[in-house]
Amino acid sequence: MPELSHRRRLLVLAICCSSLLIVSLDNTALNVALPSLQRELHATTSGLQWTIDAYTLVLASLLMLAGSTADRIGRRKVFMTGLTVFTAGSLLCSLAPNLELLIVFRMIQAVGGSMLNPVAMSIITNTFTDARERARAIGAWGAVIGISMAAGPLVGGLLVESVGWRAIFWVNLPVGLTALLLTLRFVPESRAPRARRPDPVGQVLVIALFGSLTYAIIEAPDSGPASVLPFAALAALALAALLWYEPRREEPLIDLRFFRSVPFSGATVIAVAAFAALGGFLFMSTLYLQNVRGLSAMHAGLWMLPMAVPTFLCAPLSGRLVAARGPRPSLLLAGAAMTASAVLFAGFEAETSNVTLFLGYLLFGIGFGFVNAPITNTAVSGMPRSQAGVAAAVASTSRQLGQTLGVAVVGAVLAAGVGASSYRDTFVSAAVPGWWILTGCGICVLVLGALTSGRWARASAERAAERIQSAQVREASKVGAQ
Repeated sequence: MPELSHRRRLLVLAICCSSLLIVSLDNTALNVALPSLQRELHATTSGLQWTIDAYTLVLASLLMLAGSTADRIGRRKVFMTGLTVFTAGSLLCSLAPNLELLIVFRMIQAVGGSMLNPVAMSIITNTFTDARERARAIGAWGAVIGISMAAGPLVGGLLVESVGWRAIFWVNLPVGLTALLLTLRFVPESRAPRARRPDPVGQVLVIALFGSLTYAIIEAPDSGPASVLPFAALAALALAALLWYEPRREEPLIDLRFFRSVPFSGATVIAVAAFAALGGFLFMSTLYLQNVRGLSAMHAGLWMLPMAVPTFLCAPLSGRLVAARGPRPSLLLAGAAMTASAVLFAGFEAETSNVTLFLGYLLFGIGFGFVNAPITNTAVSGMPRSQAGVAAAVASTSRQLGQTLGVAVVGAVLAAGVGASSYRDTFVSAAVPGWWILTGCGICVLVLGALTSGRWARASAERAAERIQSAQVREASKVGAQ
């Protein structure tokens, strides 16, 4: 890809961030609309879980395929296809006549979404080649999540009250179309120097693993352990098959050599834990504010501002901190704040007081604001640039898988605790196990942030990058000899 001027690079960053904005805004706004969806479409708790998880599940399953495909056939081409499919899926969601079709259309949305974020991150990585400049760009990327968290609940609440939940999907249409036109005009095409072959077996195994695991977790409270046991077994078999099959391919869907890098492995697990906490936090908060406190969608959105605003403010600070001091300070701050927030709810029933509720939201927003930049920067900075799409896709997959599992696990625990009772009567006590799960997620971020960001961890990243680079040279030599 040719070297771009500073102004052009900033424009490319803005276009890429717009894709993250519509995807994140869609999810945060839809969370506020869940009670409205529940009433209009007569959805159960598991139905609400599927409304969120159908999207994140498909996204997680296809992100690595999208990343490697973009490296192979062209990042701009795949990015534009993603914008088209996501925008069309949003239009279909706004027209869904029932819950079942809404879930199907959310899956179509996710097919497009899978081509946006990892590919956009790959474009950013190849556009901003200087390490410090790239860290600042990733900080700006993280700030967009804060913007979506701040605007999502407010926009969602306003649209639900004034028009209805369907209007949430209309917001994506002008943004998606504008981003499509700007990409065509200003984003240069780029691809990896050598094309990677598709891995259909690996892709099927990933879908089987994520899909069967999520189904087993969500449906367990309603169907019982015996009914979901075959799906849990299928998930275990798919995982075992992936671990056996992928190392034996020359060009696997998931390059397990990446995980020899301690920072990369740590960032992957941290992403799962942090976004599981986010998914569970938003799910429980939305249902509590509207179904227990009886707030309107708009007022529920306002109550989420103490969480959203710190995320917006802390994300660029985290990017600068990562650029100046490395990932450790940001990860330690994130883990400590997220753990403290979850403990307030789990041990002190923070929901029951406005002061502690505000403090719990504030702490979670600070923690989540600091966690995203070190995850992304660690995932892509130690890898060869030719593999940027795949590395970014693994990081994005970890985020989506985490959010999927967070909604699935916390929703299942909440549904089991509430049972046949009303939310208003039993929610606070039923949510306690869920909050302890989120506490464990925060501790995971804190501990792994400390363990995987030291000198020995960085040395392992350098060794892993050298091995991957050497293997690529050998593979290229074989192809040249043929």
